[in-house]
Amino acid sequence: MGHTDTATDELISFRSSFHRCLAPWGDALFELTDALLCSPAPVGSVPSLSLEPEFRRSHGSLYKALADGDVDDVSLRELLVSHRPKGWPLVFAVDASTWDRCDAECSPERGFHYSASKHSAGQPIVAGWSYQWISQLNWAPDSWTAPLDALRITPAMDAATATLDQVKRLVGLLPADREVPLFVFDAGFDGVALGHGLSNTRAEVLVRIASTRVFHPDPTPRATGTAGRPRRHGPRFVLADEETWPVPDAEFTTSVRRYGNVTVAAWHNLHPKLHGRGKWKDYDEPPIIKGSVIRVEVEHLPKPIGRIKKTLWLWWSGDGEPDLDLCWRAYLRRFDIEHTFRFVKGTLGWTTPSVCTPQQADRWTSLIIAAYTQLRLARQLVDDLRLPWERRSDPKKLTPVRVRRGFRRLRATLGTPAHPPKSSTPGPGRPKDTRKPPRTRYPAVKKAA
Repeated sequence: MGHTDTATDELISFRSSFHRCLAPWGDALFELTDALLCSPAPVGSVPSLSLEPEFRRSHGSLYKALADGDVDDVSLRELLVSHRPKGWPLVFAVDASTWDRCDAECSPERGFHYSASKHSAGQPIVAGWSYQWISQLNWAPDSWTAPLDALRITPAMDAATATLDQVKRLVGLLPADREVPLFVFDAGFDGVALGHGLSNTRAEVLVRIASTRVFHPDPTPRATGTAGRPRRHGPRFVLADEETWPVPDAEFTTSVRRYGNVTVAAWHNLHPKLHGRGKWKDYDEPPIIKGSVIRVEVEHLPKPIGRIKKTLWLWWSGDGEPDLDLCWRAYLRRFDIEHTFRFVKGTLGWTTPSVCTPQQADRWTSLIIAAYTQLRLARQLVDDLRLPWERRSDPKKLTPVRVRRGFRRLRATLGTPAHPPKSSTPGPGRPKDTRKPPRTRYPAVKKAA
């Protein structure tokens, strides 16, 4: 009972603090969040949420709350960090997901972004808004994560700079007396540039790299009296050519049921050969950025899928030397953020609303993250309301879908900090003989290669 009371108090405290982050139209935004949490079915449309009993206002308040309301992003970010799971490791997954708005010509700041499920002209890109999420990971074999921040990457932003600012902002909110936080990125992020930008930040970077990369150690000291320019790079370390590999600086071997024998090898103090273009065009001489190259090889895969290699290459940068056991496990757990994207899109309806402006999309994204956090805090407080054809589940290991199914009963005991609605007398409406001018159209921005 003591543990349950503590979890209930934490959830009530989060709801009260979240309500204080919403102004104006805070009551409508809060009840909108409760409506999407308590809806018995996946969110198919936002107007249908106004019919839920948790939303005590008219449907017009729903539109006005998204259009004219506001969310204090700084306070909400601090609230999410303060209520993160304290027993989880400081391992964070960073990944972007696209909110497609292909035909929304009146929506500004759209760009062309990668999409795994939708294609345009045969290419996996769509026009829309791209949001980059940072979620804390856990070692438990489930699909739960703890989203702590979401940033919309506009076409006018430099993605690498925005990522660095987002990571530094989160590191400033984390405790400085625990282990150094590890941020895990998938292929597509420039791990060398991230390591260089976070060199003065208390953080470690782990990025997947292609097997075609080439690195170099430091050159051997030149003989005294030798003429010419000193060498900056040692012999080539080709990931695809085993003959160029020296003896690993560190090795780790373990055995797990899912992958069999896992062998991890690392080579420290390697660096790529950079050139004076792109990010390094303003440097008189490209810098030497050192890190560790990690090779992960497993005995077998869980399912035999064609063309998937059994060797994984990772780039690590930070102070000291990497923990090899932590690195390979952290990268595999990174894929839990994909389960979070699938849940918030398919069940909570993150990309369902046809909002017009990106500011409205930002508000809706904040509500989605707060709703998901409430489900995580309610894991031990709800009953398993399974359907007749579903298997029984351990009450301590309920999935986000099953926790949401029982949240309506829990919400009745939690109460709400939102104030009762005022008079619902309809307004005068639009004056007679008035027309709105055509909306401004914004083409999707296509960034140069």
